[in-house]
Amino acid sequence: MATGTVYTAAVITMSDKGAQGLRKDTAGPAICALLEAEGWQVVHTEIIPDDAETIRRTLVRCADELGVCLVATTGGTGFSPRDVTPEATKAVIERECPGIPEAMRAESLRITPRGCLSREAAGIRGGTLILNCPGSEKAARECLGAVLGALKHGIDILRGWDSNCASETHHHSHHGGATE
Repeated sequence: MATGTVYTAAVITMSDKGAQGLRKDTAGPAICALLEAEGWQVVHTEIIPDDAETIRRTLVRCADELGVCLVATTGGTGFSPRDVTPEATKAVIERECPGIPEAMRAESLRITPRGCLSREAAGIRGGTLILNCPGSEKAARECLGAVLGALKHGIDILRGWDSNCASETHHHSHHGGATE
């Protein structure tokens, strides 16, 4: 991690009822709290309806205009006909990161057999990692918690902030002392 590096995040909740003010969003604030506890700076939060075009537009705006390191979404990842977050995410990313949702589902499966029904996606758009979490506060916390420890390292590499990868003048002890 570069000195003074700021890890910025946007947290987007997909919920028809939430967007209409008919349901209190608890998963979004839970994700914000988890990120902030790990030193992330949440610079944007939003609740939008389960609408593919709105989701795509919002994800693109967060990545391209706000330029955040991470967009964490919650909601719209189940089997309901209105659950289109993974499809909207896949439509705007340039490269998929399948290991992230795999790790999240593995964590969910330890807790409930229904974990296999999760359809979260994750991928890269420019210098931004976009990551879907489930809509329930409990599941969102469990899933994000399963991968949170690795995300900053991924961002460091994505943005060229990892001094161990970027320069040969630093020590390479994590490579067993070998030179690159």
